[in-house]
Amino acid sequence: MAEDARTDAAGSDLRRLFFYNGGFLREDLRAILRAGGYAPRIGLPKAGDKVAVWGRSPYAARGETIAAKYGAPIVRIEDAFLRSIHPGRAAKETPLGLLIDENGVHFDASTPSKLENLLAKHPLDDTDLLNRARDGMARLKQLELSKYNNFDPLIPPPDPGYVLVIDQTEGDASVTYGGATPATFREMLATAQIEHPGQRILIKTHPETRAGLRRGYFGPEHCDARTKLMTDPVSPWALLEGAIAVYCVSSQLGLEAIFAGHKPRIFGQPFYAGWGLTQDENPVPRRRRKLTRAQLFAAAYILAPTWFDPCRKRECHFEEAVDQLEAEVCAFRADRDGYNAGGIRLWKRKHMQAFFGRHAPVRFIKDATSSERPLLWWAGQAPPDRPLVHVEDGFLRSRGLGAELVPPLSLVADRSGIYYDPTRPSDLEALIAQEPPAGGRIRAERLIAKIRAAKLSKYNISGTVPALPEGRRILVPGQVEDDASIRLGTDKINTNLALLQAARAANPDAILIYKPHPDVEAGLRKGHIAPDTALQFADILADRADPISLLENVDEVWTMTSLLGFEALLRGKKVTCAGMPFYAGWGLTHDLMQAPARRQARPDLLQLAYAVLIAYPRYYDPVSQRPCPPEVAVDRLASGNLPHPSAANRLLSKLQGIFASAAWLWR
Repeated sequence: MAEDARTDAAGSDLRRLFFYNGGFLREDLRAILRAGGYAPRIGLPKAGDKVAVWGRSPYAARGETIAAKYGAPIVRIEDAFLRSIHPGRAAKETPLGLLIDENGVHFDASTPSKLENLLAKHPLDDTDLLNRARDGMARLKQLELSKYNNFDPLIPPPDPGYVLVIDQTEGDASVTYGGATPATFREMLATAQIEHPGQRILIKTHPETRAGLRRGYFGPEHCDARTKLMTDPVSPWALLEGAIAVYCVSSQLGLEAIFAGHKPRIFGQPFYAGWGLTQDENPVPRRRRKLTRAQLFAAAYILAPTWFDPCRKRECHFEEAVDQLEAEVCAFRADRDGYNAGGIRLWKRKHMQAFFGRHAPVRFIKDATSSERPLLWWAGQAPPDRPLVHVEDGFLRSRGLGAELVPPLSLVADRSGIYYDPTRPSDLEALIAQEPPAGGRIRAERLIAKIRAAKLSKYNISGTVPALPEGRRILVPGQVEDDASIRLGTDKINTNLALLQAARAANPDAILIYKPHPDVEAGLRKGHIAPDTALQFADILADRADPISLLENVDEVWTMTSLLGFEALLRGKKVTCAGMPFYAGWGLTHDLMQAPARRQARPDLLQLAYAVLIAYPRYYDPVSQRPCPPEVAVDRLASGNLPHPSAANRLLSKLQGIFASAAWLWR
């Protein structure tokens, strides 16, 4: 509790909150409470203090007894409506947010809660708030995110045209305090069967029931020729899409049914009933206001919860919480079956386990001829004609070179091809051709602004910028000449010298600035041009210069396939491509090489940036050791508070790689 005492001393506005449930000893829960303005403590309350209890759980009685004895107000706490991958009982995962309520609890209809008061009294008329709500609804649906997310979006839902009846866990407080009993569930099913004669009835079981943690109200005995239990881990959004009617007691799936466009039939008294968006069998008389879906979403997801960023350990906005959940859920969906991996250098294996082995271990193999698990292969080492997930470094990688064993913050995992190979389709090409999801453009715009403000690049190597003459300045970045992007993505101009010669021939009066590649400067890769040779065509040799500072001081970039061309586009610079990098061929660059016929879309910069920086890569936060959104990686790179291996660490990294190779034996 010393930490809490320091918090109180440092921030006197925190209200002391006493708890008597062991669950609140978890640091993650206490951190969210502190973010919500409370200082959680053990002891006995005094005047002005409050007592925390978990909703209406059986353990709440302890706190309620002490609160009554000492005259302390009760604060009831529950998970917010986006929680984690697995149910709380199935895994000790950090909840993404909490509903911290000094009035009641949202599922108890006997008294108004904080959330109900928002729904009843808040104006809910701010244009920005409602636009955020509309984007939020669309985004959760597009990403298929729910309270729990251990379902499989690849499992096809039943053929559409069914009536969806939603089960819950037996004895759940939301049932008891929502004015319902076991008989209510029987009534609900009977009503659905009577009102839809001849139609298929699907009873959706609760995730905790499917996991064997708690019984539901329905079982095989409630099924008949047209009534079936739905136990497969199908996406709830896909289920709602195919339903012609939805019947519910008080489940959160009833809330999501509203956002999916239904007007569900409600047999209990959940907080979302009574506002004109549901058909209520047991209405709450005091709820008379008529709300829109966006207003309901704004109150329930944006205004009421305290959302928490587990990477940066701070309170966050709803959108940031979704960013984090998206990163974690996407990793779970991709990695849940585990991988056999190959082509991975020894020092990289620890980091591959961190990126891809969170849910099932990565096993490192040498031969890809047969595998019972998905194959994960470093793209440059991948065997041909095998169904593989191709892995490469991402575009916001590190502070330092991979060749110096600096670990990455981002990797890409491509099931179609790989981004630097224009000879075949890649996942990135498909993403670039797509319009970003709801809120994606705003997110891309803000991310670009953060990257520009922090002066970030792929490797973020510092350096000085030489004095540059006045005139039209063109930056010509050198590359590693045996790099796969050069071998696969260039034609006639495929060396650094040839690029310099072409740039000079096309721009005889410009100031040409040649910047060698960092790996080449370090003597680690091929592509060196002797200085006197380079200066026959370039005016300035910017060796060991900061690439972003150079970009900010030039008008154009000429490149073969360098990522610096993309970084130039982010900064509004004109880019000429002698090769065909992933960002060329879309109408945003001047291309000297013919683009693949596939690249017919004409995205703008925000659409390109969303695909390249948000949708395509995977990010890993080495501080919290969890998947993270790109915004967290940008913060880490900007701060520079990252491990950088010394010479001794190189040996340690290789030893860690040996142990990571055998991690599957004990995990």
